[in-house]
Amino acid sequence: MIEDDGNAERRRLAEADSGERPWRGWGPYLSERAWGTVREDYSPHGNAWDYFPHDQARSRAYRWNEDGMAGICDDRQTFCFALGLWNGKDAILKERMFGLGGDLGNHGEDVKEYWWYLDSTPTHSWMRWRYHYPQGAFPYDDLVAENCRRGRNEPEYELADTGIFDEDRYWAVEVDYAKAGPTDMCVRIRIRNMGPDPATLHVLPTLWFRNTWAWGLPGRDYMPEIRAKDNGLLAEHRLLGRLALTGDGAPRPLFCNNETNGPRIWGKPGQEYPKDGIGDHIIHGTDSVNPDSVGTKAALHYLISVPAGGSHEIRLRLNLNAPGAKDLAPSDLKADFESTMSRRGAEADAYFDGLVPPSASDEEKMIVRQAVAGLMWGKQFFHFDVARWLQGDPVSEPPPDSRRYGRNSHWWHMNSCDVLSMPDPWEYPWYAAWDLAFHCVAIARVDPGFAKDQLLLLLREWYMHPNGQIPAYEWAFGDVNPPVHAWAALRVFVLDGSRDFDFLARVLHKLLLNFTWWVNRKDAEGNNVFEGGFLGLDNVGPFDRSAALPVGGRLEQSDGTAWMAMYALNLLDMSLTLAVHDRVYEDIAAKFLEHFAYIADAAYEFGLWDEEEAFFYDVLRTADGRQIPLKVRSVVGLLPLTATTIISSSTLRRLPDVAARLRWFLTNKPEYGDVVGAKKSRGGQQLRLLSMVGPDQLIRILQRMLDEDEFLSPYGLRTLSRAHKDEPFTVHLGDHAYTVGYEPGESTSGLFGGNSNWRGPIWMPVNYILIEAVRRFAEFFGDDLQVEYPAKSGKMATLATVADDLSHRLVKLFLDDERGHRPVFGDVELFQGDPAWHDLLLFYEYFHGDTGAGLGAAHQTGWTALVLDLILTLRTPPPADPRS
Repeated sequence: MIEDDGNAERRRLAEADSGERPWRGWGPYLSERAWGTVREDYSPHGNAWDYFPHDQARSRAYRWNEDGMAGICDDRQTFCFALGLWNGKDAILKERMFGLGGDLGNHGEDVKEYWWYLDSTPTHSWMRWRYHYPQGAFPYDDLVAENCRRGRNEPEYELADTGIFDEDRYWAVEVDYAKAGPTDMCVRIRIRNMGPDPATLHVLPTLWFRNTWAWGLPGRDYMPEIRAKDNGLLAEHRLLGRLALTGDGAPRPLFCNNETNGPRIWGKPGQEYPKDGIGDHIIHGTDSVNPDSVGTKAALHYLISVPAGGSHEIRLRLNLNAPGAKDLAPSDLKADFESTMSRRGAEADAYFDGLVPPSASDEEKMIVRQAVAGLMWGKQFFHFDVARWLQGDPVSEPPPDSRRYGRNSHWWHMNSCDVLSMPDPWEYPWYAAWDLAFHCVAIARVDPGFAKDQLLLLLREWYMHPNGQIPAYEWAFGDVNPPVHAWAALRVFVLDGSRDFDFLARVLHKLLLNFTWWVNRKDAEGNNVFEGGFLGLDNVGPFDRSAALPVGGRLEQSDGTAWMAMYALNLLDMSLTLAVHDRVYEDIAAKFLEHFAYIADAAYEFGLWDEEEAFFYDVLRTADGRQIPLKVRSVVGLLPLTATTIISSSTLRRLPDVAARLRWFLTNKPEYGDVVGAKKSRGGQQLRLLSMVGPDQLIRILQRMLDEDEFLSPYGLRTLSRAHKDEPFTVHLGDHAYTVGYEPGESTSGLFGGNSNWRGPIWMPVNYILIEAVRRFAEFFGDDLQVEYPAKSGKMATLATVADDLSHRLVKLFLDDERGHRPVFGDVELFQGDPAWHDLLLFYEYFHGDTGAGLGAAHQTGWTALVLDLILTLRTPPPADPRS
């Protein structure tokens, strides 16, 4: 029995943070989809899904990054290692996950495979991955045809619906990784025949180099190579060194080159033994592998036969010798391999035992561990030099002049070559700024160093635009995401122990530029009421808020104004925290205190607050001076709750200039007293509430938010009031009527291309940030304020109790109910009733507003991983917030 107190993984993290040993250097940074991305799109009109479809991925060399299954690579993706499989019946080798592009799915792009991230420590010293591979021919054509046939009012046609898993005729493939050192990886592939008959499977662990030599750039034409070595592969790279892949048994090495199959893709001559050569050789017996056993891509071919219910294990070891080393270190696949696997597994168990309090249930512990695994496996190498990309593909015809003015042309300065946290490694294999902010809050629970680095990275000069805008996502860097970066930085700072003041100062300095960009670009009238476009909330309104308005004028947004009020308070909190150590920041604190007051007050002055209906709404101001409130009761009207913080008298005593300025402000501008004036005494000090929502408004908004007929679902808060199911909102603009109705599941609107519905489902990030807001109000009011919860129930509860219960409702998405069903699995019997599937969790993009069934992207363990923070907060309160 190997025992560990959890410190081994913490020591590795400390070594990685200090630069002593590069424990994060190798990880699961290989994308799960590089085809259909903007980076690989050189089409004249930006049709990324059509320009590089799945059918070409096996044959066409990527320009920017690679993809694969259960894959790992170094943090510059010099080498890649992943798994290939063939069941003897598919028309192609299974090297990557299949799914539908945006124009093929009836609810947008959609992956059509089942795999899970079961485990990962923060340094990737221990990782586990699982995949269910059908034994029958994979139903590619059926999935495409049926999903194309179905309309938006029908559910998606999934792989489980095809019957391919009937009688358990599938392979359960698990890949475990354990690091013996930063560049010494033990790999165990365990394959179980779940079916009733003996079956044969081809297993191809594959090693290759990312193609960096075909750009036609001066001095960058060096080609590394891989050769056979004993019972494995030896890869040579002048920068990386000598990389050895050793396998047990007697696999057959196969070699080709990571080059495009020119005849197949373009009908033109191409290089010998191209990228798909190994697959063609295995499936069709062609002479498409190099007989000289050399190339830039190679696989160890195992052919295994497994009886019904039986299993087979393959052991591999991947290790690196630095450049100049003469001899390869021996690759032990026996005693040392077994010891490393056992030790790392035990250390991971001990690490997570230390992370999750004993008071958590076994199911909650499982949720936390799989959520962390998804976060860690969601880290991907992201490479994108926009200036070079705008110039076109070096091996293709020059792009049309229009490309210089098209997508992302104003972001020519951007040059990304980093490991980033992705929203979903298949559906969203590119970072998104506001997603990443939420990811970092969850990541900070296990790796605050990485979380801080991620937040700082997007503020660096090669990411942030010179004008101060933070890039949104690769489909349109210039789109506007909610400004939650400061909020996330504060949360990470607190979760890291409230001691890294250098981090907080670095973030604050850059966010001053970004805040100024918002004020200059998204407050058209200079009246502190903000626009911003869709602000992440796709489909939430009656029309596309990112597009031109249906009539002349401007849309003044309650969420845009709320986000900016919150942003001002976040920067106030940052500057107050820093000012205790450096009085220079007092001036900044005073500036944001006043700016918050102006924004919060403007929401009332310019009509975003509807006193009669006790709710915040967007307002359309037309060119002829009319004011049209868009009375959609949505999360847009709840977000003003988030613009809330507390200043204590102890903080003001330490910062006399801020205290003096606050007194002057309230004395000379008493009209702002409603948003900065509320006070409470507690614990020997006075607390002052700064909030966009006063006590009266708070109670009235909560009556709607906590009403089960409106926002309150058994599984969290809906993004649109359920009242709109029977009473849709319609506005007539010009010659058209625009309507919003409650849609608890998949969207029936194509406004944003499909599975991006904010018209009723439950979204984890806005639930999380609203729960945090309720906790801030609870901190101020204590037990003095109680509300009816649920509304109209006659039962009263404190705000702390409300926040806890909302958290429990979200956690309940993943827990077994009284029937032994997990709401997240909906009515899919395979997941609900089969023990081989039931404990394999998927962290969906959003959830059905009434049933809790998971919808949208299936591996959104980015912001949906916030459930782990909810569990840890419920079981162990987070560290004290220095703002209080």
